[in-house]
Amino acid sequence: MKNLFLAFCVLLSWSSSGGSAQWPQFHGPSGSGVAPDDQPAPISFGPDKNLLWKADLPPGHSSPCVWNNRLFLTGYRKESKTLIILCLDRGSGQVLWRQELQPAKIEKVHRTSSPATATPATDGQSVFVYFGSHGLLAYDLEGHLRWEKKLPTPVILLDFGSGTSPIVADGKVVVDLQLGADSHVLVVRATDGETVWKADKPNARGWSTPVVWKEAQTDCVGVLNAGRLTAYDLKNGNERWWLSGLPNQVCATPVLHEQVLYLNGTGVYGESENIVPPPTFSEALAKYDQNKDGLIASEEIPKDLLYVDRKNSAGSGNQRLRDMLFRGKKTLDAKEWAATLERLNSFATSSMMASAVMAVKVGGTGDVKDTHLAWSQSKGVPEVPSLLLYRNRLYAVKNGGVLTCRDPQDGRSIFEERLGAPGGYYASPIAAGGRIYTASDLGVISVLRASDKFDVLGRIELGEPIQATPALVDGKLYVRTEKHLLAFGE
Repeated sequence: MKNLFLAFCVLLSWSSSGGSAQWPQFHGPSGSGVAPDDQPAPISFGPDKNLLWKADLPPGHSSPCVWNNRLFLTGYRKESKTLIILCLDRGSGQVLWRQELQPAKIEKVHRTSSPATATPATDGQSVFVYFGSHGLLAYDLEGHLRWEKKLPTPVILLDFGSGTSPIVADGKVVVDLQLGADSHVLVVRATDGETVWKADKPNARGWSTPVVWKEAQTDCVGVLNAGRLTAYDLKNGNERWWLSGLPNQVCATPVLHEQVLYLNGTGVYGESENIVPPPTFSEALAKYDQNKDGLIASEEIPKDLLYVDRKNSAGSGNQRLRDMLFRGKKTLDAKEWAATLERLNSFATSSMMASAVMAVKVGGTGDVKDTHLAWSQSKGVPEVPSLLLYRNRLYAVKNGGVLTCRDPQDGRSIFEERLGAPGGYYASPIAAGGRIYTASDLGVISVLRASDKFDVLGRIELGEPIQATPALVDGKLYVRTEKHLLAFGE
């Protein structure tokens, strides 16, 4: 009887935590952001409502990776420079196992980022983890190291840090390595970490996670970098086709639907509307020339006056006007001011500032820009979050809390509205059961009805910053905040 009772308890635990549920990589199955069973998750929840459990976490930006009753995450302990891999029980939040690494060198990252940014990926046999400071590792689901492949520290523009996550497909692990002149796509066997192929892409940069699809009988993997999307044969790494002329800053993972890839990228300052038009010289004289000498001095321009406002809660990526105008000079006269504004305007209207949400049909050969690009739109473009295609509508959320809903057939805007939850948006939107979830870096989750009309069902304040994309499994929502992982369910 005792053994029978224990077996029943195990079965009950398995059932309550979703025995066949998976959210196996960044942004869910195939990077879609959509729960595989489309089961509704809560609308109303919070620290004291529909909270199933709450677990302490080390800092990090990786998203939850879920396989059956296990949940995988990474973290970073700055004081001891320790990288951490965690496996939690999905039903209770208890830590099942923990592994730690102390590499010789920690990669440099932006102040809003973390050395533990990449989301783990799993095939149900192993969990694969990438750290820019160490390399690629594989553990079995019990936490035993199967193999590791040490890799060079990323070489990223302005030390922004790596952002890509690994994926696993057809028995292979794919990771996009940003190594300056040695940048390449690396594909290894999932069983032992041996290299299957690598595709060089010198000086390419980006923070996007690869995506896979099938063309006829060929499995393909797409890698989005600044200026270019490249499609490779997953089997051997042969380049099949590419799309040129893309934006300069790409963080989001492309979304695939019915043989069309939807992708987004922005200019180096984000969308052009982030630029705050500077005053003319006469306007600046009237407002800021404190000593009335007919010149504008650097210290006369207020420190908080912005040229670029990215609308993040911590001011990340903002550019002060005085820094953009003076560039080492102490004062500017009318001629110098005009020349500086002309220089700034020239850059603001250059290709370096192009932003776009676009749709490209997969297939073709060579550069498919003139043959397979279905549409491109320059407004309502997220800087970091991936797009969400759900119930035949394409959703995008950007800084400031602006949600855009588009028709995926032609890209036309169905609506663009403010969520009522300002701040920066790093987490990508996700969906299940006719509901869409977005999360701001101020810790506010907005729940919307998937509809042609803007309909906010709820706003939930969790009181901690959110930068990681949540996960949706079995009608339960898993949210990583700055210090915790929270599970919500009715």
